Amino acid sequence: MTSQSTEKSAAANSATGTATVSKTPSPDRIRRAPKVLLHDHLDGGLRPGTVVELARETGYEGLPETDADLLGTWFRQAADSGSLERYLETFSHTVGVMQTRDALVRVAAECAEDLAEDGVVYAEVRYAPEQHLEKGLTLEEVVEAVNEGFREGERRARGNGRRIRVGALLTAMRHAARSLEIAELANRYRDLGVVGFDIAGAEAGYPPTRHLDAFEYLKRENNHFTIHAGEAFGLPSIWQALQWCGADRLGHGVRIIDDIQVHEDGSVKLGRLASYVRDKRIPLELCPSSNLQTGAADSYAGHPIGLLRRLHFRATVNTDNRLMSHTSMSREFEHLVEAFGYTLDDMQWFSVNAMKSAFIPFDERLAMINDVIKPGYAELKSEWLFQQTASTSGDAEDEG
Repeated sequence: MTSQSTEKSAAANSATGTATVSKTPSPDRIRRAPKVLLHDHLDGGLRPGTVVELARETGYEGLPETDADLLGTWFRQAADSGSLERYLETFSHTVGVMQTRDALVRVAAECAEDLAEDGVVYAEVRYAPEQHLEKGLTLEEVVEAVNEGFREGERRARGNGRRIRVGALLTAMRHAARSLEIAELANRYRDLGVVGFDIAGAEAGYPPTRHLDAFEYLKRENNHFTIHAGEAFGLPSIWQALQWCGADRLGHGVRIIDDIQVHEDGSVKLGRLASYVRDKRIPLELCPSSNLQTGAADSYAGHPIGLLRRLHFRATVNTDNRLMSHTSMSREFEHLVEAFGYTLDDMQWFSVNAMKSAFIPFDERLAMINDVIKPGYAELKSEWLFQQTASTSGDAEDEG
């Protein structure tokens, strides 16, 4: 017995083992909990109203709806349709309105602001500079506009009483031939807001080994990179990303479940690749809602994250495309809390995992864990304890 069919039973054996209804975090506590996001696409997280306004300002034509609410519904329905053609069309519209400096600044600022409002304290947001050149911007101008937007969003968040740090990941498209150029761009801006490199796009037919020159360059420069792998194509994609290319993290990596067997008696056997991924603590950038849309899982309860968490893989929780999946980090955790009975302790485990795996220096990661994440969860847990105490005292008084 393998894959998602095992997860319904694995849900009952969550790593905490003690999750009860009383310990289930409320949506408000989930939202306020400090969260870390490693896999989020800038062009997949626009506000529907912003898409409408930018289309009008930039002269972009072809939106399927010009009412913001209707457009938001269209994005969700297209992404849920099961049609790859309709899913890809959603990005043609968001990228289509992100072709000017002002548009890029606005989208990036709103991204940081929205994430902070959702309780995200650290985020790495990725985008492909080569997709934003249609109106004459240079690659450098694209990067500088997005960086400016992220800093503006961080300032707005502080003004609203929230703090967030956002780093950019520069993505090269795996079907194109600009990966070395984008890798060099990421390296030039590595101390100016860019924290790493990524490749994205269809896995089948476009293996990561086509971009070895970019990965070899980044390794020589002691720079960081993640690779979209193991979402649709499976174990060969993961193996190439790690053993040929040397990826620091796996973008998705959910198909590592194919190398894990769960027997009828509950015992588990890991294949060599799965063992390597776990032993080496290679981070998995798991995106539950997105995986349901792409068919990598058939339900939240059946998502491999339950088993991977139980087996102590370096699993992290991510959004992928917030607009298309109608999601946020809080919504992702709400789904997981419902599916697996996760508590604040589980949320902290995922958040610390993600912060350990971030592409910023070690001392800065450690400071975020010790000074922001752990105290934040300790405060939420103390709220729960005092609430429980007050409830118990009230019951005792009633009985007296």
